[in-house]
Parts: sequence; structure tokens; C-alpha cells
Amino acid sequence: MSAINNHPQPSSPGSGSSSLSDLKRDEKKGLDFSSVEANEIDPDQNVLDNKELRDYYAPVDSYEGRHRFDPESTWTEEEENAVVRKVDLRVMSFACLIFFALQLDRGNLGSALADGFLKDNGMTTQDYNNGQSIFFCCFLFSELPSQLMNKWLGTTNWVPFQIMAWSAVTIGQGWISNRNGFFITRALLGLAEGGLIPDLILYLTFWYKNEELPLRLSAFWATLTFTGIVQGFIAYGVLRLRSLGLYGGWSYLFWIEGALTFTIGLAAAFYLPASPTTTAGRLRGKKGWFNEREEIILVNRVLRDDPTKGTMSQVQHISWKDFKACLTDFDNYPLYFFSFAAMMPATAPSAYLTLVLKGLGFSTLNIQLLAIPYQVFFMFNCFGLAFFAKKTNQRAFSAIIGQAWALVILIALVCTPSSVSPWVRYALLSLLLAYPYSHPIMVGWNSTNSGSVRLRTVSASFYNMMTQVGQIASTQIYRAADAPRYNKANSALAGVAAANIVLLLAIKGYFMWRNRQKRAVWNALTSEEKDHYAKHIAPTIGNKSLLFEFKH
Repeated sequence: MSAINNHPQPSSPGSGSSSLSDLKRDEKKGLDFSSVEANEIDPDQNVLDNKELRDYYAPVDSYEGRHRFDPESTWTEEEENAVVRKVDLRVMSFACLIFFALQLDRGNLGSALADGFLKDNGMTTQDYNNGQSIFFCCFLFSELPSQLMNKWLGTTNWVPFQIMAWSAVTIGQGWISNRNGFFITRALLGLAEGGLIPDLILYLTFWYKNEELPLRLSAFWATLTFTGIVQGFIAYGVLRLRSLGLYGGWSYLFWIEGALTFTIGLAAAFYLPASPTTTAGRLRGKKGWFNEREEIILVNRVLRDDPTKGTMSQVQHISWKDFKACLTDFDNYPLYFFSFAAMMPATAPSAYLTLVLKGLGFSTLNIQLLAIPYQVFFMFNCFGLAFFAKKTNQRAFSAIIGQAWALVILIALVCTPSSVSPWVRYALLSLLLAYPYSHPIMVGWNSTNSGSVRLRTVSASFYNMMTQVGQIASTQIYRAADAPRYNKANSALAGVAAANIVLLLAIKGYFMWRNRQKRAVWNALTSEEKDHYAKHIAPTIGNKSLLFEFKH
């Protein structure tokens, strides 16, 4: 067993001493300070560089890369860049393909709407709103159970099952004939798809350093836009099948895209590796993707960045004790609060884009093509914002850019007179939906500030669950009585964007205050207390450690 398990651990994950008085209480419980050398611990030094601390942060025996752990190992920047490119090509690209499958099956409803889906099934726009609310509710309630199942069964087993399950539901949507069928398939689709995003994000954290994650997640969510472009072209061709007279064109769309995503799920079952050191076999080849040197680099670069990633194996369930500790970890709550309204300024207009354009007089087939330009612009903005965040190391200020962008465009939409050309409103809507998307930055921010795998497993779900609650609320913002300009809705969304800016500034201030608070407590400790704390307490309490710094 690693040394981390051979020393007294006075606190459980997610809780523990965060003040001098707490440390003194630990001493009174019988922890012996007399045998500890009085060495000054540098809180800015990597714990694996400190020979006296590294054993306390060594990965557990069940960690898949334990046999490659070597804190003395070194490598060049060129070697690391080369192995990261391999991970990008083999792991990140397939994660994007999975996200493509997700968005293809949950985004095709917009194309179906343009093809008369509501009319064919005797439904109204309010039925559509209610159906979307049902979808997001089910998506929400399956988030945490899915994440717990993912940690218990492993990503390589659980995620392929999810994909094939929602693909089967998508195919079934082709036979919808009434409102009840629509509501049932919306519920099943939400249950099957819920949790996939945090499942994949947690999986990627075992491959990438924290600072690398936001840019990769930008590629992840840029796939969403790329999917919209591909879907537009697919729909432009498939919806013409309505002319056959057997079914609506939207039926063929559901069948074709469902079959495609089912194939992706089947491939995922044989392609996804459990970890960097278990890539041999199945569709990955007998020798695997990496040689021994590359595996050493992959394992140790990630553990040097965040040693807590070695405290659990990929396939290990979360205990009730861990779950309660995560539930009461209030330092990530400000990010949860923001996630509720973070995407609302653009989510509601996006869901109604096809109906708005149809109300402005654009034809069904042209609407599919008109939805493409903003998605291309969105991808550039998404990557641009991620590069800005990486360059400046400013998460809150980066997220503010997207909210400010949405605020300006929403005000313009409200102030634009009804007599203006439909093309002007189309241009404004396109600019709104192309806003700099901060969600990848926020998800990476939440993951980094979680501070441990146990907390990250649950916090990723909490963050996404709050996002879904916001999505549910956004489905009721656009009302039929407000059509076709939706000025009341856009005014409300402008207010949300303004409030989000204020909230982000408050969140940044909170984390700055928490860091100052921790540093003050640390500086008040004696050398012996610092040494004891760094060895016996800090390795067990994640982001509550005085040595952990919250990012902002």
C-alpha cells in the first residue's frame, strides 16, 4: 500500500482542518508532532517535488497507472507535446464524436419543427414547450445517477450503453403520431442522455492537466455547433423525402440519424480505453497506443498537476460518506448558482430559431441553411474565448465577455422596430447565437476548484444539473402571445445577462477572499505545524486544504 494509507488521517474527503484551532484539535486527539522535523513547507511548491511529502500523495494501489508512477521521472517539452497530440487524436477526437452523437439526436427536433412536426401531430407551440420541459426534467434527474453508475461501472462500459439507449429512442420518434407519443419519447430521451456530459468530462480529467481542459472542452462544445451544420445539410436532403407520401420527412430524419448514432455507440464499446496504461486490445491494436516511456509521461504529468487524481481508480463507486462530503462542500456552490442562468440568454432564442424564422416568412428548406452561418461564427468565438482564458488565466472575466455580448444583442433586438427587414432580425439573431460560449471554461473551472476526484465526480453532475434547471426555465420564456418579435422574452433575457455579469464579479471576489483566508491561516502556523499539516491532513481534504488555491 502507498504511504498515504499508512498515516493517521484525521478527516474524511471534503472535510477537515482549515484553521489553526482545528490543527490544534488534531494534536489533542493524539497525533504526535514530536517526531516531525521542523521543515518549512512552501505552499507554492509541487508536493511531488518534495521528497518528504511525495509518499503521502502517491496514488492508491488500485489506480490504473500506479505501476507507472515515478515522481523522479523527467521529460522534455517536446516529448510531452507529442504524447498530448496522441491523446488529442485518439481520445479527444472520439469524445467529440460521442458528443456529435448526443447533439445529433437531441438537436434534430428543430429540423422536424421546420418540416411541420407540430401540425402533423396535432400539437401547439405550448405542447412543444411542455415537451422540452419534460426532456430537461428527465435529463436533470438522470444526471447524478448516471455519474454514479459511470464511476461504478466505468466510462468504457456505461457510456456506450447510454448512446445505444438514446439512439433506440430517437429511431422510435419516427413513429410519433400524437402529443402523448411526443411527451413519452422526450422523457425517455432525457433519461438516456442525462449524465453523458459530466461522464465524459470526468473521463477526460484522467488524460489532461487542469489547465489543458478548458481548451479541449471548447473543442468538445464546438462539436455541438459542427453537428448543427452537418444536421442542417442532412435535413436539407432528408426532409425532401416527405414527397414520397408515406411519412413526414421528419420521420426519415429520426430513423437515419438514430441508426447513425447507434453505430457510434457500438463502436465506442470496443474503442474507448479505460486509462492511458490499458490501451491494448479490441479496436486499439494488440500493442496499444503508447509505449512504456509515453505511459510514464502521461501518468506522471497528470499526477504532478493534480495528485488527487490518483486517489481513486476509474472503476470505483462513490460511498455515501463521500457523497455527503461533496454535498456539503459549499465552495463550489457559487459556480452552481451561476450555471442556472449562464446559458439562458442564448438557449431560449436557439430553441425557437426555426419557429421565429418561419414566422418571418422564410421557407422550410431555406431555414436549414440559414441556421448554418451563426454556427460557424460560434465555433470561432468558442475557441477564441478559450484561448483568451488560457492566455490570461482569467475565468470570471472570460465568462463575462459572453454575457456582455448577449446583453448588447438582446437590447438591439428589443429596440429594433417591427417594420425592419426580416433579414436584419435574422442577422441579430445569428449574432446572438454566435456569442462567445463560456460553458467549457465554467465546466473546467468547476472541475479544477473541486480539488479531488470524489468531489469532482459529484460536483460535475451538480453543475450540469443546475444548468438543466436553467434550461427548463428557459423553455417557458418564449410564449405564443409574445410572437413574432418576442420583446418581453428578450427584455427578460437581457436582464438575466446583466445579472450574470454581476454574479461573476461576485464569484471572483469570493474565491479571492477564500485564498487570502487560507494563506493567512497557513502563515500563522509554526514550521512543525506546517510540516504535519502538509503530510497528514492536506492529502485527505481536497480543496479544503490550506495548500489548495481556488482558481478565478
